[in-house]
Amino acid sequence: MSRDTRAVHPRRTFDWNLLHTFMAIAQEGSITRAADRLLLQQPTVSNALKRLEEQLGRRLIERAPGRFELTEHGAVLYHECQEICGTIGRLDQLLQDGGAELAGHLSVHMASHVVFPPLDEALADFHAAYPNVTLDIEVNTSGHVAQAVLAKDATLGICLVSQRHARLNYRLLFREHFGFFCGPRHRLFGQRALTTDDLRGEAFVSFDTDRLTDALRPVALLRAQLHMSGRIVGTSSNLEEVKRMIGAGLGIGPLPIHVVERDVRDGLLWQLPPYEDPPAVDIYLITNPRARPTRAERLFIQALVARAGIDRLGPRVFPAYGDGRLSAAERPA
Repeated sequence: MSRDTRAVHPRRTFDWNLLHTFMAIAQEGSITRAADRLLLQQPTVSNALKRLEEQLGRRLIERAPGRFELTEHGAVLYHECQEICGTIGRLDQLLQDGGAELAGHLSVHMASHVVFPPLDEALADFHAAYPNVTLDIEVNTSGHVAQAVLAKDATLGICLVSQRHARLNYRLLFREHFGFFCGPRHRLFGQRALTTDDLRGEAFVSFDTDRLTDALRPVALLRAQLHMSGRIVGTSSNLEEVKRMIGAGLGIGPLPIHVVERDVRDGLLWQLPPYEDPPAVDIYLITNPRARPTRAERLFIQALVARAGIDRLGPRVFPAYGDGRLSAAERPA
C-alpha cells in the first residue's frame, strides 16, 4: 500500500527557499516589488507563492484588483518566518562564538538620539575589553526596533514602548521628561512670563508617535489637556529632524529636556510652559528570550545593565529629580 511521503517526511520535501520568497512578498505587499527586490522575474515569484500554498495546503495571500493582504494563515506564517530567517541570519555569528579571544559582531537597534551616559560608558568598557568585536548601531522608529528584536534581526533594542509584545522581555533603563520648545525665529522665543494659554493655537511640530495610542502618549495627552489644537505643520520619527524644524521656526514642539539642555544654553532653543510636572516617557532595553545571544551580545547586555545600575539602584530619571532614580513604586508594571 503506497503512502504519501510528503505527509510522512515533510521536512525532506519542503523547499525552504519558498519562505524567503514569501517574506519578500509579504514585506513588499506586491508580487512585482518582491520580484524586483529578489532580482527575479514576476512569474517566478508568483509560481513560488503558488507552490508554497500548495505545500502547506493553505491560502496565504488574498489578491484582487486594489487588494493585497495576508490571510489569517499568511499572517501566522509571516510571524514565524521572521523568527526562522532571523535565526538563520545569526548562524554565522553563533558558529564563530568559540575560542578564547572574543570576536564577532554586535548589532544594537535603537530609537533616534538616545542620550543615556551609562550606554556610552558600557560601549567604552566593552570596546576596551573586547577590541576585536565590531559594532553596528542602527537607528529607527521604536516600533521598528521592537520588530527587529522580535524577528531576531537584533538581539537587543533600546527604545520607547507603546504596547508590550508577549514574546519580548522589557527592562526599564531610564525615564526622560519632555518639555515644549521653540526656536529663535518664533514669536515666543525669549519671553519669560508665558503661560500655557499662550501656546494655544500655535503651529506645532512633533514626532510621528505623538498620538494617544502610541509611544508619546503622555505628550499627546498633555496637549489635549491644554487644548493645544494648533495645526501640525511638521512631523518626523527622528529627534534631530524634529529639533531642526523647531529651531527653524516652523512651530513649537516637544523634546526631551535633558537632551536639549546645551541647545537651550547656546540660545538655539527656548523652553516653554508648562515647567512643572512635565510628561514622562520611559526608555526600555528590549530582548528576545527566544533568541540565543552570542557571547559578545550577552557580555554587552551585562555591561549595560551593570553601568546603568538598574538592578541595584533602580532606573535613572532625566532631568534628575530627588536622587535621580525611580523607586520601585514608581516603575511601570
